[in-house]
Amino acid sequence: MFKRIFGLLALVLSFSAFGGELTDSIKADYDEHLAALFDHFHRNPELSTVEHETARRMALELSLAGFDVTEGVGGTGVVAMMKNGEGPLVMMRADMDGLPVEEKSGLENASRAQQKSPLTRNTVYTMHACGHDVHITSMIGTARYMARHKDDWKGTLMLIAQPAEERGLGAKAMRDDDIWGRFGMPDYALAFHVNSLDVAGKININEDSPYAGVDTVDIIIHGVGAHGAHPYAGKDPIVLGSQIVLALQTLISRELSPRAAGVVTVGSFHSGTKHNIISDKAHLQLTVRNTSLETRQILLDGIKRIAINMGRVAGLPEDKLPEVIVSNESSPPTINNRDLALRLKSAWKKSLGEDRVIFNPSKGMSAEDFSFFTTSPYIKSVYWKIGGTAQEDFDIQALGGNPVASHHSALFKILPEPSVTAGVESTVVALKAMMSE
Repeated sequence: MFKRIFGLLALVLSFSAFGGELTDSIKADYDEHLAALFDHFHRNPELSTVEHETARRMALELSLAGFDVTEGVGGTGVVAMMKNGEGPLVMMRADMDGLPVEEKSGLENASRAQQKSPLTRNTVYTMHACGHDVHITSMIGTARYMARHKDDWKGTLMLIAQPAEERGLGAKAMRDDDIWGRFGMPDYALAFHVNSLDVAGKININEDSPYAGVDTVDIIIHGVGAHGAHPYAGKDPIVLGSQIVLALQTLISRELSPRAAGVVTVGSFHSGTKHNIISDKAHLQLTVRNTSLETRQILLDGIKRIAINMGRVAGLPEDKLPEVIVSNESSPPTINNRDLALRLKSAWKKSLGEDRVIFNPSKGMSAEDFSFFTTSPYIKSVYWKIGGTAQEDFDIQALGGNPVASHHSALFKILPEPSVTAGVESTVVALKAMMSE
């Protein structure tokens, strides 16, 4: 216990050594206001599209900070505006939805909240198992700091509390609700995500693509049903489906550049009803991931070409060839503007210290819907990560102890104070870098 307390104290002291007035002011606001606000959000998570109470609290907090607030944008979304003279319009986004997970973190403020799922209509436990409570609490801290220090920046600040990120719906819904036409199209867009795989308080910046794009793809395979004892009398969609699954693996190994990132995963294969019946249909469900729009097109084109032509190889007539359906449940990759990322990286190092700014690349292909705000039309943007886990927990893991829980786990937990305050610090420094010229 003493080791943990000493480690946290050292962490706070090392941050204060560089941040000066900024760090001290944010730390004071955390003690006075943000700690209790985070605790409230953590105990009361709400599911995607039904974040009604969270949105109301965000609207109240942003109004009290002095922003002009509009609720109900794209469902439960909140837009807060503050104009402070001539200058760029800069957007900062925080997602606010939780997940249908029963929290088992063992924390004193663990969520015991339940809510009716808009998907299943069943009542389920809810949890901030991805850290969105850090994001919205930090947004309030940012709003309060920027409102108190208006002499330090010029322009218009747009703060967005976004719903339904976990289902990939919220950013698109706000765009469909004409957010740019109603409030103005930003010159720059920002967002961050707390990360359990980085040390608490560190700022992890990827100058290229911090999050993958994702597409949901269905392949409907038509066959000709027959008795299992007479396979020659039919066209077996299970055999054809298996051939398609294997052929799809060549997209990554043989059609993408070895330095290009892509994933094609068949997550579901359904067909048939009984041991001795050859079905007349099979259904494959795929998730397709990429880090560039060019890679995305190669993969989607390849999936369609392979599925349809494998149908021809199997001898299916043209009217029974496999159907490839790309769902609307998709997000483009999140791609940072390199020049802006380098600019902010330099500002963070100068203001907060060289040792707080890191590059720890993701090993997976997680996706984000933030890109709906920045891709079409293109808006210069930077998305970064904030560390949320104590160094001690990584040390324990390295010695064979309990592993650090991943996002979306019932065991997920972060250190609130260094995570929230680093979120505010990094955002304020970024905003000042863009709005003080």
